[in-house]
Amino acid sequence: ICAYMQTALENLVQALEQAPHTPVAAVEVLPPQEREQLLVEWNHTAQAYAQDQTLHGLFRQQAARTPERAAVLCEDRQLSYRELDERSERLAHYLRGQGVGRESLVAICVERDLDMLVGLLGILKAGGAYVPLDPGYPKERLAYMLEDARPALLLTQQSLLGLLSADVVTVCLDGGWEAAVGSGLAPDGGATADQLAYVIYTSGSTGQPKGVGVTHGNVNSFLHAMRGQPGIVADDVLLAVTPLSFDIAGLELFLPLSVGAATVIASRQVAADPAQLARHIARHGVTMMQATPSTWRMLVEQGWQYEGQPLKPFKLLCGGEALPAALAEELLRRVPVVWNMYGPTETTIWSALCAITDLEHGIPIGRPIANTQIYLLDGQSRPVPVGVAGEVHIAGAGVARGYVNRDELTAERFVPNPFGAPDAHMSRMYKTGDLACYLPDGRIEYLGRIDQQVKLRGFRIELGEIETWLARHAAVREAVVVAREDSPGDQRLVAYLTTHEGGADAGQLLPQLKAYLAGALPEYMVPSAWMVLDQLPLTANGKINRKALPAPDGGLLRAEYVAAQTDTEERLVALWRELLNVERVGIHDNFFDLGGHSLLIIRLHVLLMQYFQKSLSVVDLFRYPTIEKLA
Repeated sequence: ICAYMQTALENLVQALEQAPHTPVAAVEVLPPQEREQLLVEWNHTAQAYAQDQTLHGLFRQQAARTPERAAVLCEDRQLSYRELDERSERLAHYLRGQGVGRESLVAICVERDLDMLVGLLGILKAGGAYVPLDPGYPKERLAYMLEDARPALLLTQQSLLGLLSADVVTVCLDGGWEAAVGSGLAPDGGATADQLAYVIYTSGSTGQPKGVGVTHGNVNSFLHAMRGQPGIVADDVLLAVTPLSFDIAGLELFLPLSVGAATVIASRQVAADPAQLARHIARHGVTMMQATPSTWRMLVEQGWQYEGQPLKPFKLLCGGEALPAALAEELLRRVPVVWNMYGPTETTIWSALCAITDLEHGIPIGRPIANTQIYLLDGQSRPVPVGVAGEVHIAGAGVARGYVNRDELTAERFVPNPFGAPDAHMSRMYKTGDLACYLPDGRIEYLGRIDQQVKLRGFRIELGEIETWLARHAAVREAVVVAREDSPGDQRLVAYLTTHEGGADAGQLLPQLKAYLAGALPEYMVPSAWMVLDQLPLTANGKINRKALPAPDGGLLRAEYVAAQTDTEERLVALWRELLNVERVGIHDNFFDLGGHSLLIIRLHVLLMQYFQKSLSVVDLFRYPTIEKLA
């Protein structure tokens, strides 16, 4: 650092002598050797791979090599590589007959089972790109995504037809489509590496989600990098737990299929229950799993230990949000290496990774993956020195095509790369809005966000989107939403409101607002704590002072207080008070209205099992969210 400061001062003095009218911000202060190191040496990630491959092309090649190997398992059903290839081929034939072709968008809204993977491969083989719709999303959000994407066709299941009201051709994967498939080979969909493979919708600050278009070439490059590090081999078994609408599901579904490994698809119910997850890992001999820190914390608190073969270490991948040191320490007691992953949807799943074996040097996000470049830049798009915070810009083969139907936003966030070659992979870079700094050894440390975007339970959330929806409600005058962590490891969304004079009482209004948001946004975007203030705190220049917002007390969504009547109710009240950090709990209070969320539900489940020794599932705790009903 001292050497850098000396060079910076020398360059500044030289500029003052030779070009005194040069703005200070335009003076180059980086020594040439350090600039070369930052831009070139630490981004030397080029690796050769088959750049012209498509996702289904990789799968077809593997199916030809290992036709009888198990490709995918779910509950008590499984498909071999041959069976999955043949069934998805028939679906592709049918979809081609329905008009699906090159660059056709096909929406897919299905539960997590074998049909999900058949549907994805069928869409890709037909030449189309899939648009995942989560069945757990509110109808209004699903309707917007369908309207925005304008898909040529919708793939779903008969049980989900009531969710989706859209003027689009609909095919049920559990319907009679197979009987309509003619004989002979399916016509080739003609997909190429530069075509879209999928469109993933992410949270948007304007109040509506935005679709990110990702190509086959983007994902192919990513899969090549992952086969190198963290690595996967044919006898690995990967447990897929991530919703299809979350882009990291692409690793879980396509990486195993590219090497002959097996994927075990966990149902929505299993993925939410750490006890069932732990049993799945043991039952299926799982050797690899990717999840958010929140999911790993659930497993740790459940008491999960890896009981596989000593000579076959468990590949534990963690990403989607910052990995806390305390959780990393717990995970390293169970496995020798924790892979910390980083990357936005716009650069295809993960863009950097780090093998964490100890906590001596913290928890960096590591280095860019193969064929990816990461630049940390200042406000003038110049590289920052080691140890100085800069905005993360990502270039390389993973940079997505852009936002669907959002040309202006695409131009704003996908910008020319001044450090790259003019070829397609290096000509653009994505401005992430993340802050990071270089460590002396070249690894990157994540520092946080520039804007009001947060990561919660692995989901990317634009706080502005929630605030926009709240501001539309007639009773709300002002609304601010923040992510708080008042207790270590317990991050939650908190909504702060001011209301119009003469409006409804807070006790009546807040349940209405919570239900209003639940009808428009996914569950993970609905605040778990609420406060109505007389006015929002302001800074000296009149902006909302988010740092001065008070800690929520959890009292505004309470039911009328009724004290515990039985020993069981009294013990439950004590547990709730401890977990939720509230003084008074009545038997009609709702766990989630007092600030509870899915992670605290897991902690509650562990405590209940220890105290009562009763057979109780996590699902029961969602079903009976009051003391009276649970008792």
